[in-house]
Amino acid sequence: MNKLLFIFLMLSASIFAQKNINNYKYVIVPKKFDFVKKEDQYQTSSLTKFLFNNANFNALSSEEEFPLGLANDRCLGLVAFVKDDSRLFTTKIVIELKDCFNNIIFSSKEGRSKQKDYKKAYHESIRDAFKSIEALNYSYTPLKVEKASSPIAVSKIKVIEPKIDVKNNIKETKATSLYAQSTPKGFQLVNTKPEVIFQILKTNAKDVFILKDKNGILYKYNGIWIAEYYKESIKVIEKYEVKF
Repeated sequence: MNKLLFIFLMLSASIFAQKNINNYKYVIVPKKFDFVKKEDQYQTSSLTKFLFNNANFNALSSEEEFPLGLANDRCLGLVAFVKDDSRLFTTKIVIELKDCFNNIIFSSKEGRSKQKDYKKAYHESIRDAFKSIEALNYSYTPLKVEKASSPIAVSKIKVIEPKIDVKNNIKETKATSLYAQSTPKGFQLVNTKPEVIFQILKTNAKDVFILKDKNGILYKYNGIWIAEYYKESIKVIEKYEVKF
């Protein structure tokens, strides 16, 4: 089927509903949170992952090999951020769930602990904060589509997305080389001219960056960096070799 016609039929048949937490299939838990010095210090990441799985979520460590669906589309998952806002004599924790565009989808109630031992204090406060997540009664529900009120004209669709390899869902074109230059919050990626192609911001998930000033992300898949973003409401997928 002609790709333009296929996109036309898909767009004219449905529009996407707004997502809620049940529409996300995975939760990615970083191996290290900002408030600790080492990976999984005090078992903060292990406990967080355990609690999500115990609450019926499909939680994965950021170090694990992702399922193919998540590897191809990071927007199927949320990233769990555990934030420490402790004060003297009181450990205070909030758990945030952010989508692939760094939007906060859910923020827990503040969990507290008066324990003096760091591990006990973090565990008690994380469990306390998690009570509000348990109260969500999460159950994965694929995003439903609703009938559009009217079809979208073919003339308004501009196809700029390159051909996609069916096996990996990644375009089969030669990757462009970019060079990373450090910035306070991440990197800027430049080509050989040199000109800045992207400004990228760090996240707590391994090999995942936010594309600054673009509605999208940059992530690593099979050794190649993939940029996914929207340009004039059209999804663009580009492949790069990035030298950090």
